[in-house]
Amino acid sequence: QVQLVESGGGLVQAGGSLKLSCSASIRHFSAYAMGWFRQVPGEDREFVAGISRGGGSTMYGDSVKGRFTVSRDSSNNTVHLQMDDLKAEDTAVYYCAAGGVVTMSPRRWNYWGRGTQVTVFS
Repeated sequence: QVQLVESGGGLVQAGGSLKLSCSASIRHFSAYAMGWFRQVPGEDREFVAGISRGGGSTMYGDSVKGRFTVSRDSSNNTVHLQMDDLKAEDTAVYYCAAGGVVTMSPRRWNYWGRGTQVTVFS
């Protein structure tokens, strides 16, 4: 059984930083690409960032490039999302996902966490 649990969300002022973590209870963690998505009510789930199985390749959504950094720690089965220079438009529920490859399509990811709320105020 695969379980992904996000943490680290909260309330932050614009320009500030937050670091999200996703703890994965998953056999063979290194066999999975890991990703982050976000969603606001009434909108589609948006790709934020992804990291390949070995961690050697990353991908970012256009809206977060240069501000967010994804990383993974295979010793702890954890993936992180460092978010800097946060903007009000980053406000959303952030979801962790696991799958075969990094892709921007949410339908192609196999497992999902329940999400953590990030709220950025001006």
